[in-house]
Amino acid sequence: MSTAQATSNKATFSRFHDALNSGDAEVISKTIDEVVEPDVLFHAPVPMDATGAQALKQVWAALLRAFPDIHVTVEDVIAEGDKVVFRNTVTGTHQGEYRGLPPTGKSVTYREIFIFRFAGGRIAEIWGVVDVFSQLRQLGVIPA
Repeated sequence: MSTAQATSNKATFSRFHDALNSGDAEVISKTIDEVVEPDVLFHAPVPMDATGAQALKQVWAALLRAFPDIHVTVEDVIAEGDKVVFRNTVTGTHQGEYRGLPPTGKSVTYREIFIFRFAGGRIAEIWGVVDVFSQLRQLGVIPA
């Protein structure tokens, strides 16, 4: 894969990331439709019945309901071949139901790492590792 393709994939990732930080469910959904394959393979533990791009939309809808001020700060981005790897720090305030937990008003900061594989300029496969343990500990679900 060419350097130009890696650069293009990073630009698509950046567009996706900017949409996530918009806090607007409609913008996020529209951007997912534009940059993610409908049948994207999503290798991350998501508590949803949906698959593909619909699962991704549902994850973000749930996150926005639970953490309306959610913000994803990209710490590192590495693009090579058909993949973009990024390490994030996520912050937000728990103001809505999340994983069955009523709002606590607590702030959370947790880390995650994702790998996107691109095909034809679109996100075709996603692997994700999210520090849910830290997130749930900060919300008081798991003792400190």
